[in-house]
Amino acid sequence: MTNSPRARADQTKARPINNINRIAAIQMASGPNVAANLAEAERLIAAAAKQGAKLIALPEYFAIMGLKDTDKIAVKETAGSGIIQTFLSKLAKKHKIWLIGGSVPLACDNPMKVRNSCLVYDDKGKQVARYDKIHLFGFNLGTEHYDEQNAIESGNEIVVLDTPFGRLGLSICYDLRFPELYRAMTDVDLIVVPSAFTATTGKAHFETLVRARAIENLAYMIAPAQGGYHLSGRETHGDTMIVDPWGVILDRLPRGSGVVTATINPDYQSSLRNSLPALKHRIFECGHLQIKST
Repeated sequence: MTNSPRARADQTKARPINNINRIAAIQMASGPNVAANLAEAERLIAAAAKQGAKLIALPEYFAIMGLKDTDKIAVKETAGSGIIQTFLSKLAKKHKIWLIGGSVPLACDNPMKVRNSCLVYDDKGKQVARYDKIHLFGFNLGTEHYDEQNAIESGNEIVVLDTPFGRLGLSICYDLRFPELYRAMTDVDLIVVPSAFTATTGKAHFETLVRARAIENLAYMIAPAQGGYHLSGRETHGDTMIVDPWGVILDRLPRGSGVVTATINPDYQSSLRNSLPALKHRIFECGHLQIKST
């Protein structure tokens, strides 16, 4: 394993992009019971599909928000098999949708940790991409303390893939604070960031960061989130939203379980990029800046 992320393109074959597409982001307030969480996710996926969504994204930790950090280790799955992965494949195939499983706890070499993995399934139920969360959240403010590295092993690959909706970049929650990750993706049309922001950090920064990443990359941002109170006592911010390449919030849900939907328009996105070709005006590549000290 290397210490620095390396970019790779998923080998999924691109399909022709339709002019207008309907996408959805799901908000949940998951608990420690996997079966109950999957039942709620199934209900919300069905609701989004009924609204015409062909790409649907679930939030981080949609299958489990445990009473303690190590609970996710107890339900970890081996890549390619397990209740949660079977659920995602089945629902994608059933509704003929592309489904993004915000994050799934997958086994890694360290038996005391998991990879926090975003999995993408096509409309035939085939897993076509996996992204392991690179940046692990750490926060210490008085009685509020989080340290994801205690239970999660960091990923080291940047993942993008071609879909019928455009080129899609994958990220998870805390990644949102690191713009160099998204710059390294290059030429993405959509970015997904399944999240479980705390109420404290989410209120201060979530909307600002999501809109900033959309504007910087002239890309659609799909931000499904955990939103509400959890049995562990934790409160998550919510505010699931879909943002267009100009930074406009197309739909949002402040709190509670539900679905937000929007249409994406590649022609509109292309016109913005032609009018403001900021991506072509980039001078420096990430990691190649020369800093002069005086």
